[in-house]
Amino acid sequence: MSTNSNPEDMSLDELRDEIRTIDREIVEKIAQRTYVADTIAQVKDEKGLPTTDEQQEQAVMDRAGDNAEQFDVDQNLVKAIFRLLIELNKVEQRENR
Repeated sequence: MSTNSNPEDMSLDELRDEIRTIDREIVEKIAQRTYVADTIAQVKDEKGLPTTDEQQEQAVMDRAGDNAEQFDVDQNLVKAIFRLLIELNKVEQRENR
């Protein structure tokens, strides 16, 4: 966070700056995740494995729920975000074939 340690002491502009920074970091992490997922898809392709792995997708969703619970965030919301991330990866993989 910014130099102020307590968010309640920050001005509205400072808080919005903090949100902008966090938003950028989220997009950066999505890009990193997409790159790794694309690499996984290439490895699967080389090994002749199916692109879709229902068990792995369920493991991702379970982990998302566990992480949401750990950080006291709504599990359904977090799982919905991860479902979108998985779909994003599938679209990317289809476009790269």
